[in-house]
Amino acid sequence: MNEPTRLTTAQEYWLAVAAAVVTANAYYIHPIIGDVADHFGVGHAEIGLVPALNQLALALGILLLLPLGDRFSNSTLTILFTIGQCVGLIGMTLAQSFVTFTAGSTLLGFFTIAPYLLPAYASKRVAPERLGHVTAILTAGVIFGILVARVGAGVVAEYWGWRAVYWIASGLMIAITLALPTIMEKGVRDKDASRLPYLGLIASLLALTRERREILLSGAIQGIGFGQFIALWLGLALHLTAPEMGYGTDVVGYLAGFAAISVFSTPYWGRLADRIGPRKARVRFAIVQMLGISLLWPFGGSLWLLMIPILIGNIVGPAIDVTSRMTFLSQEPALRTRLTTIYIVMMFIGGSIGSIAGTSLFDAFGWAGTSLAILASCACLAMLSYVAYRLYGDRDQPTG
Repeated sequence: MNEPTRLTTAQEYWLAVAAAVVTANAYYIHPIIGDVADHFGVGHAEIGLVPALNQLALALGILLLLPLGDRFSNSTLTILFTIGQCVGLIGMTLAQSFVTFTAGSTLLGFFTIAPYLLPAYASKRVAPERLGHVTAILTAGVIFGILVARVGAGVVAEYWGWRAVYWIASGLMIAITLALPTIMEKGVRDKDASRLPYLGLIASLLALTRERREILLSGAIQGIGFGQFIALWLGLALHLTAPEMGYGTDVVGYLAGFAAISVFSTPYWGRLADRIGPRKARVRFAIVQMLGISLLWPFGGSLWLLMIPILIGNIVGPAIDVTSRMTFLSQEPALRTRLTTIYIVMMFIGGSIGSIAGTSLFDAFGWAGTSLAILASCACLAMLSYVAYRLYGDRDQPTG
């Protein structure tokens, strides 16, 4: 197999920009979910179907499409998938009914594969000792995309309406789709994987879950983490815009701006994980996250106090994702895309559960029920992180 060329620093950051744009599309709905529900005349529980079906479609798309990254050029696949995202976004922008809007969001989710191809693509083009740092740069790009989506959507919707959000998103997606051929090197494929037929690639996922059982733990940890992230922001948007709190969607967006700190902190946590080992670092991050989330309920009556647990979550949440990815992106290059597939499918199954739970719990039990459910999920995440460290340690990492 011909060795791929190493990424330049400029390419690493352009890939992070691409990851930001393609990831943002799933998160525009968070601060404007109440506006969209009002526009189409649906309730809080029903509007939760939009992000939930988006997450389930993404999990299905990951399962059926991401393994192709071990057979075909990652560059070509990424461009094809971003074209599919453009179609879904335009459908949402022009939708005249709730069903059509939901269908566009579901199609968008199915083709949101690029953010999960990019880390596997980059992992084959960086030195092993820089894996954590580069993975963290791409994760920071994803965080920045989520930040811009949630802050920008709230502000744009407040002044120009929710539909303007999706016109802007469509324009950004078209621009990045046109730019991708100049950012990504045309693929260097693994010979063994490229000989596998499509059904063989899909079937090999089951074998990998038996042979590399840690991927199930890493996927479960990230599924819980992503589910609680979605539940938090959907519940928070409904909480802050409820009559009791009385804030507009722009305030929800401004609060989401605290994610900006993780754009700068995540690369540092990646370097820390390179030094002490990803599993040990993940346990520490999980404990800090649980302590921060425990403040959501008691601080829920004050916008200013809510900033504290949200800030803590924004700092350590992405770090948990980075450390989980490091546990399998250090495996053989021929397996990384398919291991990523298992990880991301589990992640978005968790996200779909969080989407339904975030709106349904708030509808039934208010902010208190949402906060306590998220805290319970944090405790489960911390426990699984500790189990993974006890089972697998960081034998391949330096001690610290």
